[in-house]
Amino acid sequence: MAEPTDTTGETTPPTTVDGVLHVEPARWRRRDLYRLLTSLVVPRPIAWVSTLGPDGVANLAPHSYFMVVAADPAHVAFSSTGVKDTLTNVRATGEFVVNIVPRSLAEAMNATSIDLPAEGDEFAWAGLTAAASHVVAAPRVAAAPAHLECRLTQQLEVGDATLVIGEVVHIDVDGDVWADGGVDVTRLDPVGRLAGTAYTSLGEVFHHRRPRWDGER
Repeated sequence: MAEPTDTTGETTPPTTVDGVLHVEPARWRRRDLYRLLTSLVVPRPIAWVSTLGPDGVANLAPHSYFMVVAADPAHVAFSSTGVKDTLTNVRATGEFVVNIVPRSLAEAMNATSIDLPAEGDEFAWAGLTAAASHVVAAPRVAAAPAHLECRLTQQLEVGDATLVIGEVVHIDVDGDVWADGGVDVTRLDPVGRLAGTAYTSLGEVFHHRRPRWDGER
């Protein structure tokens, strides 16, 4: 059997790996490292973030660095690489809406990833209807099955990105995805981000009860 290849000093992704690939992140080009990280941390939920600029122009863009960070009080976070319209608007208004992306809206969601000029309206570009939110001024995607209306609480500079943390001040959930006292995730049918141009839907859903320590094996 061939000796494993020492890839510790590699500065670009090798075509093949015999053994284990060892990566020193600082040595790789930014784009190559991005592709590696986003192919390993999968699937990622998508924050379809809608905002309203100070000039009254709506913006809508997907962000796949997204998570819940607290439940009491409720907070979510997403990050933006560089300063794009979403971040500019959040900084100006302190508000945003996270629209949940179902499989049926995946194509429209992808359409809103286009880099329109700041005066462009991604709602109109993707053929989506904007609806008034309940608490914040930023509009929401009318066809989305759920929305998290948020107010900015913190922004942290991390590497080449800004982590945006917002308190969830209002949630609405379409009755079509609600069953037995909660959200039916199969009816929600959320889309997840993979690497490159790849996305995924739920696929198989399985359950595990969280174990509790009772002092005995």
